[in-house]
Amino acid sequence: MDSYTLWYSLPFPSGGSTKDLKATYADLAEADEYATTVIRFVERGIFKPAPVDLLAMLEELMHRIDRIGDTASGDDKAVARRQHAYASLLDLVYRQFLEEGGPQE
Repeated sequence: MDSYTLWYSLPFPSGGSTKDLKATYADLAEADEYATTVIRFVERGIFKPAPVDLLAMLEELMHRIDRIGDTASGDDKAVARRQHAYASLLDLVYRQFLEEGGPQE
């Protein structure tokens, strides 16, 4: 629940000044939208996973952000770090959601 609370209250990271960071910003926004299913689970107990493989999407996105961050400088390097941190938190929140709401054995 702590990771959910952090994610829910954390401001969405910016897009930076490069084309690549703006693209990862858009993809992160899409992933964030898919993750809203977690909110329905927490607030209403409705377990309905995203219609895409969100964990694979986030993993690919974090790799892209890492590559961009390796060559970025100044403010864009900081933007890449914030985008990666946000994606990592989203990954954690969604994994916990799947563990909590998935089939109980």
